[in-house]
Amino acid sequence: MTAMTAMTAMTVLSAEAPSLVQSVDWLAIAPVVITAAVGLVVLVADLFLAERHKPVLGWISVAGLAAATAALLPLRAGDRATFCLTDDPAACSYVADHFTLAIQFLVLAGALVTALVSVTAVRDTRLPAGEYWFLLLSSAAGAALLPASRDLATLIVALEVASLPAFALVGMRRGDRLSSEAALKFFLSSVTATAVSLMGVSFVYAATGSLHLTQVADRLEDVPGQLDTLAMAGVALTLVGFAFKTAAVPFHFWVPDTYIGAPLPIAGYLSVIGKAVGFTGLILVTVIAFPAYSDIWGPALAVLAALTMTLGNTAAVRQSADRPNSAVRLLAWSSVGQAGYLLVPIAAAAYSDRDQIGSTVAYALMYAAVNLGAFSVAALVARTKPLHRLSDYRGLYAERPLAALSLAFFLLCLAGLPPGLIGLFAKVTVFRSAVDAGLGWLAVVMAINVVIALYYYLRWTALLFRTPEGAQTRTRAPWPVTAAVVLTAITAIVLSGAPELILRVTSGSLFAQ
Repeated sequence: MTAMTAMTAMTVLSAEAPSLVQSVDWLAIAPVVITAAVGLVVLVADLFLAERHKPVLGWISVAGLAAATAALLPLRAGDRATFCLTDDPAACSYVADHFTLAIQFLVLAGALVTALVSVTAVRDTRLPAGEYWFLLLSSAAGAALLPASRDLATLIVALEVASLPAFALVGMRRGDRLSSEAALKFFLSSVTATAVSLMGVSFVYAATGSLHLTQVADRLEDVPGQLDTLAMAGVALTLVGFAFKTAAVPFHFWVPDTYIGAPLPIAGYLSVIGKAVGFTGLILVTVIAFPAYSDIWGPALAVLAALTMTLGNTAAVRQSADRPNSAVRLLAWSSVGQAGYLLVPIAAAAYSDRDQIGSTVAYALMYAAVNLGAFSVAALVARTKPLHRLSDYRGLYAERPLAALSLAFFLLCLAGLPPGLIGLFAKVTVFRSAVDAGLGWLAVVMAINVVIALYYYLRWTALLFRTPEGAQTRTRAPWPVTAAVVLTAITAIVLSGAPELILRVTSGSLFAQ
């Protein structure tokens, strides 16, 4: 009788107690699930495929990333959420709003271009195919999960799922000292930043009693006096960790060596998707979780933006054309400078409203297309000139006219010069966000840096059309690399002709209300 009574009581209690989460919206999480599932399929298939059949793993990965990108189409309304608390339906761990969809498109489409370039690189450099494709898909799945994350725990997990495979990808070239050193430096720096972020998250949780970003924002508005210092320290430490992922100064030191040591497709992947991961996390914690402390992170990010763009551009100017790896090193320092521009609208959001974030998203979409295109052309040139020197591009137009014209267009977009109008419009949008927020000094610093960047972008562009030195060695371009160049070039040209395609998407509120 006692047992029956206890079972009855437990049944009543379970009926009255609310469930912790709602049912799973599988359509909302489909892009992430497809990417992760294809990664597992590739890993298992690698065990059973003979060595001569391993190239099929690359095409499975390309098809999986294409399917994951297509899975964004049914979500374009931006009104889905899942893993929500039943006692607070507004507190969801996964939200597929317009911000999420824009970043997921950047991540998955960027990973798709990386996969196309990698198909040839994996075969030519004899990288372990199964491990390579599994790690790339795992990292892409984590990067796609991160913009949808709306609690600090999921945010940190997504960040590490995106980052940990990248360490292995950087050091994938066996017996290469530069590759091993780059992977070790990247790993140690990133782990330190993650530890700092976790310490900050624990402080924020101790001060607010919640991990959901919307609840954290509400509770930080009225933190008890004895917990204010703890909350402030938590906010600062969390931002430090994400600032590392964005390659913001002074957390940029790992970038040049990592890009040089990594396989070229992975360097391009880190320059775009790796950077998108950092900026996405930074946007979510500042604009959604920590608006109560905007008077702290706003000025800090404005200073970081100024320092980052200035150091990145001045270091890029100093690259010698005949130095080995100077082309990759210039792209690395250029990416640091571009990170400074991307930080400007986030800092501006502290002074006006969070709709300024649309400028960062617009700039990131432009940057992703043209920077991946530049790395695709670099991969093509590296087939005959593996030293990656800027001087190797002298007379490229005479050797490969379409590749030279594409690279010239990508560099002009990065510089913000016609006919690369999408780069110009993106820079104007970022510049306007600083002016509207009253950050006139930051707008002046940005304008100066844009002028500095013109020098090294135009110098590289001019090299492409000079008279070549010596005999030219031309090999047949692999069609996957050609497809990556053409795809990114068409995207950049279309966006330059119709920049409103991006600017309209990123205008207004990107976040679910």
